[in-house]
Amino acid sequence: MEATRDRLLTPGEVANLFRVDPKTVTRWAASGRIGSIRTPGGHRRFRESEVRALLRGDNDLDGFGPVIFDTSGR
Repeated sequence: MEATRDRLLTPGEVANLFRVDPKTVTRWAASGRIGSIRTPGGHRRFRESEVRALLRGDNDLDGFGPVIFDTSGR
């Protein structure tokens, strides 16, 4: 059985999915609300499967409550 590799997303890609600023994603990671991986250069990356689970509501950002999306278009 072949192990599938989870795609790693940049803070900008995660921010686009959640419709927030990339700095918000970085703050979430710094506070432990979302898991991240550091590249050898020190940049944060996020496992796509974990991000998708958060988007589906399978997790509440580690006990900090659900993610609320503003879909008003403002």
